[in-house]
Amino acid sequence: MSESIEVLGGRARAAAQVLALSTGAARNRALAAMAQALEAQEGEILAANARDMAAAVASGMSGALQDRLRLTPARIASMREGVRAIAGESDPVGLVLGGGVRPNGLRVERVSVPLGVIAVIFEARPNVAADAAALCIKSCNAVILRGGKEAIASNTAIVAALRGALAAAGLPADGVQLVEDTTRKSAQALMQATGLVDVLIPRGGAGLIRAVVEQARVPVIETGAGVCHVYADAAADVETAVNIIENAKTTRPSVCNAIETILVHQAIAPALLPALAARLAAWPVELRCDAAALALLPGDPNATPATEADWATEYGELILAVKVVDSIEEAMAHIRRYGTKHSECIVTQEYAAAQRFLREVDAAAVYVNASTRFTDGGEFGYGAEIGISTQKLHARGPLGLRHLTSEKYMIYGEGQIRI
Repeated sequence: MSESIEVLGGRARAAAQVLALSTGAARNRALAAMAQALEAQEGEILAANARDMAAAVASGMSGALQDRLRLTPARIASMREGVRAIAGESDPVGLVLGGGVRPNGLRVERVSVPLGVIAVIFEARPNVAADAAALCIKSCNAVILRGGKEAIASNTAIVAALRGALAAAGLPADGVQLVEDTTRKSAQALMQATGLVDVLIPRGGAGLIRAVVEQARVPVIETGAGVCHVYADAAADVETAVNIIENAKTTRPSVCNAIETILVHQAIAPALLPALAARLAAWPVELRCDAAALALLPGDPNATPATEADWATEYGELILAVKVVDSIEEAMAHIRRYGTKHSECIVTQEYAAAQRFLREVDAAAVYVNASTRFTDGGEFGYGAEIGISTQKLHARGPLGLRHLTSEKYMIYGEGQIRI
């Protein structure tokens, strides 16, 4: 029988207290053991994932979700190398971030401290379990993981390996826990675990993010929902635009930094759209077009009429919404209405247009002439991340180790009293 959120939360709280007092060397040894455990138990993890995949196929799960769920030896190798890379990063806890000596002699220091207990609710991506666990242990936080039912066997195998490694390394196994109950009831209980959970991070599609934001009683950092756009400006280079759009859509369409909609200026659309359609036909990508775009692709079997719902949909697969716009103003208005403030791109050779787009588009990452697929902590040079925050509090963009900490003021005195 699976344990209640109250039991898991109590154990996590106790583990977090131990982790907060642990040394960086002890946590790095634990992370090395966690990486080794993923390697040693690769066979068990792959077997568990095969059971999840068989159930996914039988249930008719989409190809995009199957891609998120699937583990391979290469993906497990990437998971363990990710854990090792996190061990090699600087310790984010105990840093003096600022301060000074006041006129009355008080010495004030602003110091980084752990958040405490972090809960992560995620869907069909079992690699999230290892990534989140490693980031939380490195930053002295305990983590409660709640994956979807489609990945329960995979998550169980991964978490078992990680917990065993933690215990063997001398840190509490309860620093990493898995909610085995995959019903909606357990998710709601985790969202409302005030006093036990310090922050909740949802990783998944728009539906999951919306449910968490609406129902949670604990603090939430919104991540993941990615209706991302590329706007091909009137001054865009056609080949550059085609290359960027192809990369941003096709390299891994199931991830949140893949694009879902392109906006094409009417001045460049007659040259760009046929060239793009020819390139994307090799995959093939279905193009859901407004009337103007459809008229420029007569007889294209991959081009179909768009509906209003297409502009707001995160497909996660080889489908791309296409709209022709009259101006950069119309493009930015469309992004304001339908975007999720994740990643947005303009392709242009005009400096003024690029600067305006950077200044006026409200998103965690705004690009000029580069694929949105770069929105990633590692690609930005900040190391591993637990998700891409699309909000403005407590952090925005890739959530790395430094974002899994809070601050404490430490004040040293010599008997001063306030007059």
